[in-house]
Amino acid sequence: QMELEALRSIYEGDVCFRELSPVSFQYRIGESGDPKAFLIEVSWPETYPQTAPVISMDAFFNNTISSAIKQSILDKLMVEVEANLGTAMTYTLFEYAKDNKEVFMENQPVNTVTSVRNSISIGTPDVAPSKKKEKKEQLSKTQKRKLADKTDNKGELPRGWNWVDVIK
Repeated sequence: QMELEALRSIYEGDVCFRELSPVSFQYRIGESGDPKAFLIEVSWPETYPQTAPVISMDAFFNNTISSAIKQSILDKLMVEVEANLGTAMTYTLFEYAKDNKEVFMENQPVNTVTSVRNSISIGTPDVAPSKKKEKKEQLSKTQKRKLADKTDNKGELPRGWNWVDVIK
């Protein structure tokens, strides 16, 4: 129970922390809206901390994270658990996850980031074509003149102007 009190005081006012029950806690690693944020849930069996806490990533919050990533995060956390058996470790686990968030999530394909990247790459080329367009218009003055020579004043091509190609 001392650990419970400690957790409550440490995480008081921390929006990432949720006490689901006196033996079950959730912590969101990452800011709200961070595509690489994830939620870990730590539950204490009766024999905790002599035995490992139950760590879960089944929260709906994590439903965009691939199961492979979840498994690798849980594996890494379990290594930490084994190193801390016999001691109050919930805080340690949450902090460990926070410190290693980038490593944990490095292989997670992130939809939001990709869409952001795409919009950037859509944005940048946009600059180039518009410059090209301007150049084309400058070029096309001569092209326009050539066209104008071929066409009558109404801007319509005289009948048969392109028949030569057909004959060839």
